[in-house]
Amino acid sequence: MGKRNINYIQYGEGDDVLLLHGWGQNIEMMKPLGDVLVGKRVTILDFPGFGKSFELVSSWSIEDYTKFIEEFVQELGLKNLTLIGHSFGGRVAISYASRNPVEKLILFGAPCVRTRKTSKKESFLKAMKKVPFFNGFGEYMKKYIGSTDYRNATPIMRETLVKVVAQDLSEDAKNIQCPTLLIWGSEDSAASVEDAKKLELLLKDGGLIVLGGYTHYAYLEALPQVSNIVNQFLGGK
Repeated sequence: MGKRNINYIQYGEGDDVLLLHGWGQNIEMMKPLGDVLVGKRVTILDFPGFGKSFELVSSWSIEDYTKFIEEFVQELGLKNLTLIGHSFGGRVAISYASRNPVEKLILFGAPCVRTRKTSKKESFLKAMKKVPFFNGFGEYMKKYIGSTDYRNATPIMRETLVKVVAQDLSEDAKNIQCPTLLIWGSEDSAASVEDAKKLELLLKDGGLIVLGGYTHYAYLEALPQVSNIVNQFLGGK
């Protein structure tokens, strides 16, 4: 990390748990879950490019974020580490756990298998790029017909988002050795239950819990229920 500014909080006592937020989010989105963990030292950070942490000067990939977390864990001296990740943070957690010792892993709405088909909007963009006057107009169009995350991002973070969602983490998932718990909302439109089932099949020691009626943010919407499940999985009393 060096002199780069990373915003994080740490509290509690016990084995370490690191919480990783989703795209466009920050510490505050994970703190409600951190606050209900029993007998753990909780660390939550703003990823680079988000919240109050340093801004990126060039686009990052999952690999870049994973290397950063490796440095972060080492510098803070986190031990007997459990990773909890939501969405984008879960993807980074999958990558990290595939190549580093992790006690346990908990993922919320974090698909790793890339099966996404080209949308009609993307097909339109590709076709329009062949039209001479379209050069320079593409970025303008993407702001209005792309995803909400894409539209709300800076140019560098748009490039980062493209890299992040393009990467298939299937092989990473196969390499995870630790017990892994998947908690999904049945109404998750960003990462479907089918995505979760595909991920579960790749894991050596994985289990899936589907929470009926909840969305991509099931871990917050059903916080009391999720709290019980997570603390039991982590061995809390």
